[in-house]
Amino acid sequence: MTTLTTQVAIIGGGPSGLLLSQLLNKSGVETVILERSTRDHVLSRIRAGILEWGTVELLRAAGVDARMDREGIPHDGCYLTDDELMVHIDFKELTGKQVMVYGQTEVTADLYNAQDAMGTTVLHGVSDVSIHDLDQSKSRVEFTHEGERKVLECLYVAGCDGFHGVSRKTIPEETRREFERVYPFGWLGILSETPPVNDELIYSNSKHGFALASMRNENLVRYYVQVPLSDKVEDWSDQRFWDEFSRRIPSEAANRLITGPSIEKSIAPLRSFVSEPLRWGNLFLVGDSAHIVPPTGAKGLNLAASDVFYLHSALTEAVTGKGTGGIDDYSSKALARIWKAMRFSWQMTTMLHRFDGEDAFAEQMRKATLDHLAHSETARRDLAENYIGLPF
Repeated sequence: MTTLTTQVAIIGGGPSGLLLSQLLNKSGVETVILERSTRDHVLSRIRAGILEWGTVELLRAAGVDARMDREGIPHDGCYLTDDELMVHIDFKELTGKQVMVYGQTEVTADLYNAQDAMGTTVLHGVSDVSIHDLDQSKSRVEFTHEGERKVLECLYVAGCDGFHGVSRKTIPEETRREFERVYPFGWLGILSETPPVNDELIYSNSKHGFALASMRNENLVRYYVQVPLSDKVEDWSDQRFWDEFSRRIPSEAANRLITGPSIEKSIAPLRSFVSEPLRWGNLFLVGDSAHIVPPTGAKGLNLAASDVFYLHSALTEAVTGKGTGGIDDYSSKALARIWKAMRFSWQMTTMLHRFDGEDAFAEQMRKATLDHLAHSETARRDLAENYIGLPF
């Protein structure tokens, strides 16, 4: 069996694993990244497009900000609507901060380029991963790569391998506590090379269901509509999507809508999920391996970035002999912020979606909440503070 050595083994070559590696490398800590998919596959995944300002600053600290600052689109606010009522949440006025529209695929590409420039070892096509000796001074990650069984010896293991990865499942079931809420609908999303219907995002609640008007750049939009979990992508022609999307957004925006062929179409189920603890011996969970949020609050990638913020400094201290206080506190610190983001994403989801079998009271509560936002600066500030991201 071929043996490799490093200080921190990172399982998962998505944005959280790459960002953690980048920050550790800049601090003088050696890493090796193990990724089950090809790089092309990782870079083809369509994911989030809204970066909290804390995430933007972390990417700058990692030295991967040049293209983001050149091509990203800062947004000062967003709209929440109830049929024709449009409530503007002015992030800049209420908090002094913005969010950045810059796709997760672009972030991942920037991180890969930076890691290549550093000469970091990133192994793709890895399978049959198992993690061992987490209670010892050195741990091991065994895996198959290019038809050969290999072992990676390390001081610590970062599990950045997503919800279906091996890392969380390595923590014994009797030790894990898992919390989950599965929502009874999904989001049908399309990408289209058309101008955005609005210069800021629109989260639309209507009698026909939820819709979101988002964007990736000035000629690439990402639009969504709420659909039953029983729906399939093939049930939705482009024309059906445009018709449904148009009737769910306020007429003021619908009148500006420019349609075109979709270049990607998919349905994503919605769930809230947290697994505790985030540490087991020398293993640390990061991002989707530990938590999933519905996309309504734009927290998925951003929550992974906050995990990385806490963990990279903690591991740097531990590896360089400055103490283990950071890694001892990692799980509790990260979970405190995770649960606040869970609350916000849950609040946004329940405020903007229609649930099967709900009564008239639920509809009135949605309307009252949006009306309160329209008339209360305090309520708008609370939403803005959570949307742009709570402090790390």
